[in-house]
Amino acid sequence: MNKIITGMCFCLMGLVACNNEPTTPETPDPQSEKTSAVSPAEAYGELFKQIQMEQVFPDGKTFVDCTAKDSPEVIMAAYATAKAADGFNLASFVEQWFDLPKKYASGFSSDTSLSAEEHINTLWPVLTREADTQDPNSTLLALPHPYIVPGGRFGEIYYWDSYFTMLGLQAVGKADMMENMIRNFAYLIDEVGFIPNGNRTYFMTRSQPPFFSGMVRLLAESKDPSMLLEFLPQMEKEYAFWMDGYEQLPDGPGAVKHVVRLEDGSILNRYFDKSTAPREEMYRDDVELAASSTRMEQDVYSNIRAACESGWDFSTRWFGDAANLNTIRTTLIIPVDLNSLMYNLEQTLADAYELKGDAEMSANYRELAETRRQAVIRYCWDPASAYFMDYDFERKAVTQVPSLAGAFPLYFHLANEEQAAKVATKIESDFMKDGGLVSTLNESGQQWDYPNGWAPLQWITIDGLRKYGHQALADEIKGRWVSLNVNVYKRTGKMVEKYDVTNLKLEAGGGEYPVQDGFGWTNGVLLRLLSEQEKI
Repeated sequence: MNKIITGMCFCLMGLVACNNEPTTPETPDPQSEKTSAVSPAEAYGELFKQIQMEQVFPDGKTFVDCTAKDSPEVIMAAYATAKAADGFNLASFVEQWFDLPKKYASGFSSDTSLSAEEHINTLWPVLTREADTQDPNSTLLALPHPYIVPGGRFGEIYYWDSYFTMLGLQAVGKADMMENMIRNFAYLIDEVGFIPNGNRTYFMTRSQPPFFSGMVRLLAESKDPSMLLEFLPQMEKEYAFWMDGYEQLPDGPGAVKHVVRLEDGSILNRYFDKSTAPREEMYRDDVELAASSTRMEQDVYSNIRAACESGWDFSTRWFGDAANLNTIRTTLIIPVDLNSLMYNLEQTLADAYELKGDAEMSANYRELAETRRQAVIRYCWDPASAYFMDYDFERKAVTQVPSLAGAFPLYFHLANEEQAAKVATKIESDFMKDGGLVSTLNESGQQWDYPNGWAPLQWITIDGLRKYGHQALADEIKGRWVSLNVNVYKRTGKMVEKYDVTNLKLEAGGGEYPVQDGFGWTNGVLLRLLSEQEKI
């Protein structure tokens, strides 16, 4: 894998001048020699499809997380023989040849006499996984260091979840676990060229919101600024992954992989998954969704997968008609949150090179960040709604779905003071409810829409408002969210994945699976907020 070439620059909008052609380092094929593990669909073909379509397990993720008892070759030979015989029973065959995913928390019982903070600290061991040993019959990608998982059906590490989990780890002085998790992500970047959605073979076609540089900054705060230098090579490689395709862009508007050239030549990023097949973990759901659409199946699958890379799976942010999932058009949208994250990555790379004493590379990345900042404001700031919105580059207009993604420019200090004030006004008037903030204003039945609130978006908004001096509003949101989390915990003994912030007696709903408890990023954000005040 080549590093970003010294002196590299992208000549974006004429703001970064260079004599050479723009150069992007090569990004390795995720299915490289270093990562030879295959996904369940590749390994089991017809058997995989039959298991998922006949719903041997109610949740499609269960089978893809099973561990085979023998090699795919042996199992497929047994399948060919068994299905030819009378009385073939698919469920019995699966039970014979596969072990179910381990239930790590099966023996854990909550003690609601503990404070919320004490409860979360008892959960860390439950959610911790030790360094893995690679099992060729498992879909789990072995990681060399311990890590924290979200919990529930999510028994592997997840990329963007981990940043918010680390907020809590940082608050209680668990910098060593933070470093272990960051080293795991650095390992994945070195091995496969990017950080997958999670450490499973079936996630090897997409990433998630690029928070790696944010994680490194947290570690630098907790340990030493030199951490920026130690992980500089991996941050460069992640940047190369998200910018891969730049050289192949057409002269006019167009998109290649994660990179989009807009009508004025501006370069911004989108979410993208290289596969156009149904998701293996939700295979039947995707097949049925595509069947309900008049579009080409591959178009539906690619946009569903891209939404999964966004982490917002699913939300009307990505829909064509703001109502039906089968109109999803994620790959045609410039997300304001993703480009705020890319701005932060560019700024972090600039800071790292400054620390290294390389003024030229630091200046290049500062220029790239400023170029992106101006493009985000040009395309994603909507004067009509006085808010940051996603931009639909096919329709050449902002989308009509305000969301808490509009707070990301505040969190990463991309907005100006006037914009931040207007964002604060809209958040207070439209998004703030009794239990915190709704993710969008659309009640669609999707889990990333009204009436649900999610821990990562509460934190991004609270801390973003603080950075622009809107402390009173930030404190009000914090108080409502903390109260909801603590009350649900006292009532149920659980920290859950998402919450209904409009009716504090109801459980959150929507989405493709039941509400999950555990829960990594809820724990992390709540612990961080609780660390700022007395225990509740």
